[in-house]
Amino acid sequence: MVRAIRGAIQVEGNDREAILAGVTELVTEVMGRNRLTTDDVISVIFTATPDLTAEFPALAARKLGFHDVPLICASEIDVPGALPHVVRLMAHVETDRPRQEIQHVYLRGAVALRVDIAQ
Repeated sequence: MVRAIRGAIQVEGNDREAILAGVTELVTEVMGRNRLTTDDVISVIFTATPDLTAEFPALAARKLGFHDVPLICASEIDVPGALPHVVRLMAHVETDRPRQEIQHVYLRGAVALRVDIAQ
């Protein structure tokens, strides 16, 4: 089966190292909580709030070994009052786990985005 996994993290600011560290933490948590390997991942879409331009979030995934996984980065809609410094992801994965067992991961300040599904 193909499942989609959502996640987000609020990083410290528009700094290359902060973005890479935050995305590394997010991807590692998504993979660990869902017991996935890179072979299970079909593709990942990353978005960043418009205030994050210092680095592509996908670079962190590449550094984690996502060499053969299609990755893309995009900018989130610039909604007034939205939470700043947030990187989001949607990973499409192959798994036998039922939908209700998928672990969506929201870290740091991004927990406020989806209190209903954040673990």
